[in-house]
Amino acid sequence: MTPRSGELLEISRAASVQFVRPIMFRVIRTLDWTTYDGWAWLEGYELDATGDAVARRTVFVRPAGLRRPSTTSDQPKRRRTGTA
Repeated sequence: MTPRSGELLEISRAASVQFVRPIMFRVIRTLDWTTYDGWAWLEGYELDATGDAVARRTVFVRPAGLRRPSTTSDQPKRRRTGTA
């Protein structure tokens, strides 16, 4: 799997041992940095349970271990703000 800009991913131990607990991650871009074969640097946002960005991160992962969340939509649910 080659992650694309805007894609929502679940990053867990299968992608890198640093992720003891899985995180949801929205990809900004795949960085073109020299690395080991089968590994990649991704830049993006870690998302909370409501789909809001909580931290901008650069992560070192094995793309083969990444997975797309098993939801009906690729978009996280957003909270409504304001009144109608």
